[in-house]
Amino acid sequence: MAQPLLSRLRERLGGPRIEVLAPPWVAPVLRRMAEVDEVIEADLRHGALQLGERWRLGRMLKQRAYDHAVVLPNSWKSALIPFFAGIPVRVGYAGDLRFGLLNIVHAEKPGREAMALHYARLSEMPGTEPALPLPVPRLREKGNETAARFGISAPYTVLCPGAEYGPAKRWPYFGELAAKLDGEVVLLGSLSDKKDAEKIPGKNLIGQTTIDEAIDLIAGAALVVTNDSGLMHVAAATATRQVALFGSSSPEHTPPQSTVARIVWLRVDCSPCYQRSCPLGHFKCMNGLAVERVLEEIKSRS
Repeated sequence: MAQPLLSRLRERLGGPRIEVLAPPWVAPVLRRMAEVDEVIEADLRHGALQLGERWRLGRMLKQRAYDHAVVLPNSWKSALIPFFAGIPVRVGYAGDLRFGLLNIVHAEKPGREAMALHYARLSEMPGTEPALPLPVPRLREKGNETAARFGISAPYTVLCPGAEYGPAKRWPYFGELAAKLDGEVVLLGSLSDKKDAEKIPGKNLIGQTTIDEAIDLIAGAALVVTNDSGLMHVAAATATRQVALFGSSSPEHTPPQSTVARIVWLRVDCSPCYQRSCPLGHFKCMNGLAVERVLEEIKSRS
């Protein structure tokens, strides 16, 4: 969702060298972006201040003499590193009272807008909207050797039954869908998705692939069916035909940015609630999404 921002920074700043500071789990995705020259991995714990570690990292980055920093997270602590690094231009949203840590500060727009636009706005000066349409995200592919290494034959369908955010994003009928699909079915996801895949028929690679391998397998698939998750955005950025299932979240906020993506969203009265678990206990937004409805979307894109 931040790749359009990187493309616009390239355009606006005259093709600068772009380096990205990121946690290790997202580094393989960034290394597949043509706009990124280098990824610097920083294994900072979520929710932890780690002031000393951030200061040391900032002082190390100071030696690289950056001209410009863009801070994507809204937390106060995320703005500390470019401040400690002495980067002269530090851009981001106001977030958690970050005036001073940032010196080009954007005001948040009311409501929940598309995240790609939210990030791309940081390529402009405050008050200026980025030109539309935004660049389409695209990840470089490395060929189809990964599928052969896992013993997978084309054509195959990838199912991604997990969603890191919580159960309110997880469609409960992937098992029934898998039983009705033609050809080989491959299950992908992280170790935290393992329980969701236990009863789903298919080649279960949940927690058994690297992110690089997952990207290759998704890029080589004939179809991907996924919840609103990171792998949904991977499928979009590899231009793989997909059906994306939304429940507690909104495709108006985090859509798959692809012309070959099909979105299924029931728009029940209480959706989107953006909760990790259904606060009302009925989970209508996903329980009411029938397998037949998803099959219709799959066939309509054949």
